[in-house]
Amino acid sequence: MQEVRVGLVGAGFAADFHARCYAEVSRARASVVAVTSARAESREAFAAKHNIPSVYGSLEEMLAGEELDLIDLCVPTNLHAEYILQAARAGKHVIVEKPLTGYCGEPDTPEDELIGETVPRQQMMDAVLAECADLEQAIEDAGVSLMYAENWVYAPALQKARRLIEASGGTILRMVAEESHSGSHASYAKFWRLAGGGSLLRTGSHPIGGVLYLKQAEGLARDGRAIRPRSVVAEVGYLTRIASFMAEEEKYLKTGLADCEDWGAAIITFEDGSVAEVASSDVVLGGIYNHVQVFSSQGRIECNLNPNNQCVAYGPSEAAFGEEYLAEKISTRAGWSFPSPDEHWASGYPQEIEDFVACVAEGRQPLSGWLLARDVVAVTYAAYVSAEEGRRVEVPF
Repeated sequence: MQEVRVGLVGAGFAADFHARCYAEVSRARASVVAVTSARAESREAFAAKHNIPSVYGSLEEMLAGEELDLIDLCVPTNLHAEYILQAARAGKHVIVEKPLTGYCGEPDTPEDELIGETVPRQQMMDAVLAECADLEQAIEDAGVSLMYAENWVYAPALQKARRLIEASGGTILRMVAEESHSGSHASYAKFWRLAGGGSLLRTGSHPIGGVLYLKQAEGLARDGRAIRPRSVVAEVGYLTRIASFMAEEEKYLKTGLADCEDWGAAIITFEDGSVAEVASSDVVLGGIYNHVQVFSSQGRIECNLNPNNQCVAYGPSEAAFGEEYLAEKISTRAGWSFPSPDEHWASGYPQEIEDFVACVAEGRQPLSGWLLARDVVAVTYAAYVSAEEGRRVEVPF
């Protein structure tokens, strides 16, 4: 099987665990042979850490200077569309971190404008879906694959749920899903013009992607056709702007969002009449809270991605367990905790990278691809319109 040569764009949090996952790929060989990022010092340090031989100042330089099979984009949302187009036009397969894209302003929008407070959500949705159409056309014209890095699709718990549903032959009637935590560590997440939205897009992409995938899989297994979302009713909020919270002297939640919401909830209705209730927020302490509940005609399934009770520990002090990793975003190491034996595996990160590499080597499509990426964006922006206008919004196909 051919070796897949990877060019990595970005040198931050997501790029770091992608780089580690490539070293674990077994079904097809993969080598990260080049990296680029915005800051010279960060890309040089990243290359040294992960033994990447070539470092470039831009994606354009990397595409010109390397023989690559796959471009892996681990950059802020405002760069996704531009870089997908560059990679596709160069004939390269593309991995893009969630979300696929987002509304980040117009070419003449001032950099300091808080577009999350000034631009109508319908205008945003129209622009984003037009951009999705351009991306899809470019990908089709180039004959390359877009691989959507939605790790929830690959999480072992969610894949087990899929197999149980398919084995039962039942119908998913209702789902409840959430990803929440105490706030993003990424500085760009404060601004809509960089992130493309607030918690509902940045964090909610995971549970939205998870429930959309399960309905897609159900329809494909039974009828050979994905079941897709039809309409959305939603609400968003700015909970850390509540006066009493702002007056608190000691804060354990990340604050300072400029024009992005920190909570969102949506009810998604699918083509077949089934429903999903999805929530996301930046106001949950105690570590990441990721779960999916599936209520089907043949059973009930609960997927506890984070936290789970594979390992439970009590530490009388912050220093009780030294430097040993416990779990992401916990606010204290003292008291009871849920140390994850292998958090990346439980979250599906190595599995998604292995699937993507095998897709390039074998010439097939991934479990998480264009349709899911596009529908997540469409559902999210339909939810933004619903929250702003107070009505049910149809999801544009």
